[in-house]
Amino acid sequence: MRCPFCGEKDTRVLDSRPSENKIRRRRVCDNCQKRFTTYEAVELPMLTVEKKDGSVQPFDRNKLMEGIFNAIKKRPVTAVQVQGIVDAVEERYANEMRTSVTTTEIGNFVMEQLKEIDPVAYVRFASVYQDFSDVEGFINAVSELGSDHKKEDK
Repeated sequence: MRCPFCGEKDTRVLDSRPSENKIRRRRVCDNCQKRFTTYEAVELPMLTVEKKDGSVQPFDRNKLMEGIFNAIKKRPVTAVQVQGIVDAVEERYANEMRTSVTTTEIGNFVMEQLKEIDPVAYVRFASVYQDFSDVEGFINAVSELGSDHKKEDK
């Protein structure tokens, strides 16, 4: 790491600690003895999303969060839980070293997460994501929830 003060190539790490999904490093320059801080983050491969119409877009974390927030309006789900779902989506595909994913895969994963957190938010998200065209779609989503809860009770 180059010293930002004198440009020397040799610097030493004095201290390392995790800080908000990054590594914070305190460094000292061997030449001028000045100290500075750097942050190191893992560079994840760029994730692209294949839409239902066949078009491809970069993964937009904010767009996914907005969709989930619409589903959780006036529900007992926190912003931290929503952030956790979006983080889990990114981590899942980064760990699989995938660079492309379909909206169907993302939607199914988010629905699984919401089903565990809040059944009403799950049905709301499913209604938009699965584009229910009639009441039967809602009935199927709710019955799926009911059958999952019966399995858990046994």
